Amino acid sequence: MTLLRTSDKDFRSQLRAFVGAGEAAPDVRATVAAIIADVKARGDIAVLDYTAKFDHAKLTVRQIRVPLKDLEKAAAAFDPAKKKAFDEAAKCVTAFHARTLPNGWTAKNPHGATVGERHHAIQRCGLYIPGGQVPLVSTVLMTALPAKVAGVPELCACTPPGPDGKINPDILAALYLCGVREVYAIGGVQAIAAMALGTSTVTPVDKVFGPGNAFVTEAKRQVFGLVGVDLLPGPSEVMIIADRTAKPEWVAADLCAQAEHGSGKEKLYLVTETEVFADKCLAAARSQSNSLTHGEKIRKALAAKVCVILVSKIEDAAEVANLVAPEHLELMVAKGKLKKLSSQITTAGAILMGSHTPTVLGDFTAGPSHTLPTGGTGRFFSGLRVADFLRRTSLVQYDPASLKKAAGVVDAFARMERLDAHGRSLKIRL
Repeated sequence: MTLLRTSDKDFRSQLRAFVGAGEAAPDVRATVAAIIADVKARGDIAVLDYTAKFDHAKLTVRQIRVPLKDLEKAAAAFDPAKKKAFDEAAKCVTAFHARTLPNGWTAKNPHGATVGERHHAIQRCGLYIPGGQVPLVSTVLMTALPAKVAGVPELCACTPPGPDGKINPDILAALYLCGVREVYAIGGVQAIAAMALGTSTVTPVDKVFGPGNAFVTEAKRQVFGLVGVDLLPGPSEVMIIADRTAKPEWVAADLCAQAEHGSGKEKLYLVTETEVFADKCLAAARSQSNSLTHGEKIRKALAAKVCVILVSKIEDAAEVANLVAPEHLELMVAKGKLKKLSSQITTAGAILMGSHTPTVLGDFTAGPSHTLPTGGTGRFFSGLRVADFLRRTSLVQYDPASLKKAAGVVDAFARMERLDAHGRSLKIRL
């Protein structure tokens, strides 16, 4: 555990050291670059080799794409209780994102010309769905449904197979129910490379979406520019701001939930006023971990990946949150302080307000996508939203009268930039 105090002279440097630089280690960058180059050179054969190496699944080229009948079969066999939960979550997610769908507009500028914007869905998008030890069924909803709201015409998904070559049936069912019919049994870097570069089996996409481990995130970083990427979400993180009204057992439960991801690189922040309260929360977390499936991984994270930050008063926690830009931010503070504190925080991926709003609600069902910025990137990235599946085109239309009004401005800039052909292209029309 790391213990920091905002009153320490070197607090900011210590905090930056814990947050990290947000870039992959040199060996990760080199490994990713080599795999991408190999997929570019050998296509499907390279994909199959890495699937055998990393996922221990020996597939043929014909088995890379999941047959439609397998998707239909998984959806038909979806447990009714699971289907009911899925439908309810899907309703919440769709309703939230439908409200964010941008509208085109036109207006007159000061010259009297018509200007505006028009939005178009990106033609072909690829979704990466993690499916290793923790099959993230919820990620299907959190990526595919915003894409559907945006009207993306072509949507494909890549998710890793198990050693038997099969994909988790719940993931297949969720993909089918979200309208995804093109699914590939590919995981890791090779999946990102296949979607970005294309192979004989996989048609290249225009933009890649979805979370992943350090290698997947680095792969997205390296293909950016060839294709678009949503953001670069790395290992999961949570910051809990808790005052003396919070229940240590509830704080502990939320710390365990975040540590449960199990990559060993999760970050857990607890911002509070006293070390005594922090100790109670951590002791409760360790106790709770003993009865949890991933208890050993949770205890390792509690020992090495917790940063307790002590503030003199809870109101000072807003500045801490803005420095960290946490993926998930829980505000477990007195109701009278909640609104003001939340209004001062401007960099969090998602703010979960009040003690009755654990992060898991955002993970599974509340509505906003759980694909959120991590590692301090919330300073310039936002969580996944409908607009990420759209591209915007600006519109401009002048007529003779408005063109004449713009002439002086154009002539002045053409002279300043010594671009007389620019200036002449307007003058010739007068």
